Amino acid sequence: MLLLLTSCTVWERGTGTFLDYPELSESNPQLVEGIKLSEEERAEQIEQLKKLAEEPYPQYKINAGDVFQIKVYNHPDLELQTPITPDGYIAMMFVGQVKVAGCTLPEAIKKIETALSDYIKTPVVSMSPVLINSQNVTIAGGVNRPGRYSVSDGMRLSDLFAMAGGSASRLFDGQVVDVADFKNSIFVRSNKYISLDFSAAIERGDHWSNIKLHRDDYIYIAVRSETMVTLLGEVYNPHRRIWNQTLGLLELIAESGGLKETYWRYAVIMRGPVTNQTYYRADLDEILLGKKPNIMLEPGDIVYVPRDNISEYNVFIRKLMPTGQLINLYLTPGFFWLRFM
Repeated sequence: MLLLLTSCTVWERGTGTFLDYPELSESNPQLVEGIKLSEEERAEQIEQLKKLAEEPYPQYKINAGDVFQIKVYNHPDLELQTPITPDGYIAMMFVGQVKVAGCTLPEAIKKIETALSDYIKTPVVSMSPVLINSQNVTIAGGVNRPGRYSVSDGMRLSDLFAMAGGSASRLFDGQVVDVADFKNSIFVRSNKYISLDFSAAIERGDHWSNIKLHRDDYIYIAVRSETMVTLLGEVYNPHRRIWNQTLGLLELIAESGGLKETYWRYAVIMRGPVTNQTYYRADLDEILLGKKPNIMLEPGDIVYVPRDNISEYNVFIRKLMPTGQLINLYLTPGFFWLRFM
């Protein structure tokens, strides 16, 4: 009768609905909200990055802000150092303004010589760059020094990130944390998004992901909106802690003092913004036995370890057993014989 009564109360708190959540594991990375690409997607991404790596650095073209030293052979009076105006011109004696923006150096020299030929027989012009201000890339977002930086052939994404001072930081929950979110960062070239792994490029130095930069590339380092993870449920010390890139499910549970004996074999992981959370389950028993890999956590994750029905029932029975033994003792004929005879 006791078993019947207890089973009725225990199974009302069933964990069966949690089994509807997809299991989060390394074996099905497509469920990890884009953290990892499938093998086919990764291969396609690498092929695209290889094609980009084969592209030569764009030929230099003069643009506004660049400064040049201009000389005319046998005419020292025409020598000048001049910047390219915002509308792309230079000003010279005799010829006035000559538009050179968008020209290569040979093209610009030819234009100046043509303009001077009305005043000088067979002019020979030299044009030497003094300062190149137009060969820039932009990095914005979660870096210490966002802005425009000069770029040259061979400069890579990780170089730019370092020049910008690395990840910005902020005080969060009493601790200083990095705010850069590589997962949601973007790279734009010629008004097109380029798919690459910022974490692989900047943190691991992956050759293909650490793309060579071209003039006018735009990089936005996303900013984390949440850098905490939370652990609730059947652990000895439910708590919140600062997220870092090496934090996995096992580390979070170990910091809590471990699992209570009433834990269910699956942990529920709530991931994503509060307005659009996705629920997953992780097989704790298999992970603890080393049969499945540890699950790496993401900023903002909430991990809930439910109470298992069977474990709850077993604990209830164990606590009830001394009382049952006492009742059994009182009902034993030998007890009354020894007690009252």
